[in-house]
Amino acid sequence: MTPFSPRLLKGGIVQLDPHTAQVLRVIALQYNPDTVTRTLRAQAAGADGGDRSAALRLKGVAVETIRVEAELDATDRLERPGANADTVAFGLHPQLAALESLVQPRAADLQTNENLAASGVLEILPAEAPLTLFVWSRQRVVPVRVTELTVTEEAFDAALNPIRARVGLGLRVLSVDDLGFGHRGGTLFMSHLRSKEALAARAGSAALSALGPQVV
Repeated sequence: MTPFSPRLLKGGIVQLDPHTAQVLRVIALQYNPDTVTRTLRAQAAGADGGDRSAALRLKGVAVETIRVEAELDATDRLERPGANADTVAFGLHPQLAALESLVQPRAADLQTNENLAASGVLEILPAEAPLTLFVWSRQRVVPVRVTELTVTEEAFDAALNPIRARVGLGLRVLSVDDLGFGHRGGTLFMSHLRSKEALAARAGSAALSALGPQVV
């Protein structure tokens, strides 16, 4: 990379304490995926067709899901074993374990709940997970729930540690409908929504004549 090359930003996942905003973990993708697939499903008030007066109304923000396919490869680090002792010993296990922690409760939380149940506590609330953000440039920082994690391990070292893998992440964007306006994640979502509206304004509007005569 020359001194004049642009800095390559990485996409990834950030976990925050939802109360203090303290950064708990940053997971940067080793290689930025070539594709990010997003699906937005409108929440239309008149979706069932029963109320004509609601046909043009939206009852909430669109439900957005994101699919990311990422690659992990330990080959470069294995070429410098002296500087990458963990990779030599464990391959990609640490990186995969960090991703898997996004969909698993902590062992300590499970044990705490088990101890409470054994002591006779009738109502045990599930442990609150960190606030998870999907970061893909300044224009896309959104609170998400990781709904699916698929790991395909493709190559192994002599100790059967994975050294090359493909990871599929399924994410659901959490909106104010999920978190509320007072939640830190809800605030981040509203900032994201306003940013989208500002970007849409930059696109402008084409002339109606571009769509042909007598459109309306």
